[in-house]
Amino acid sequence: MESDAHAGAADKLPGAILFVCGMNAIRSPMAEVLARHLLPSGTYIASAGVRAGERDPFVDAVLDEIGLELGRRQPQRLDDLEDDYFDLVVTLAPEAHHAALELTRSMAVEVLYWPTPDPTVATGTRQQILDAYRDVRDRLKTMIEGRLLSGRTAASDTGFPPG
Repeated sequence: MESDAHAGAADKLPGAILFVCGMNAIRSPMAEVLARHLLPSGTYIASAGVRAGERDPFVDAVLDEIGLELGRRQPQRLDDLEDDYFDLVVTLAPEAHHAALELTRSMAVEVLYWPTPDPTVATGTRQQILDAYRDVRDRLKTMIEGRLLSGRTAASDTGFPPG
């Protein structure tokens, strides 16, 4: 009977999730918007960066392709967060992971590291650069579905095109 209780707790979705990257301009805001779309509406989701960043128009472009948007959201730093209690912190860049571990060392918070490429290093045509941003978007979607939803929603139920 005790093992049933533990199994139920393991399947429980975190109530508050924070995504962190370097400047909260690309990876973590993308993850925030995707998670808001994919996870139940009662889940509190936020994102922040280690340093201050500038909003990236390529993020708007690749989110618009799948019917999502950042709205008026602007990049924010960890220090700017109004709420600092999260059940789960997902870091997307090495510096973010180190900062999150330091920030949570005295808290009972799970910190996951999802290494995610930085699409700003992409070169070439506008299409090639957009492809790098799409790759990040799609990787984040897959990680959220696979690691946070844990089979609760089939990929075909997400409203996103297959691929």
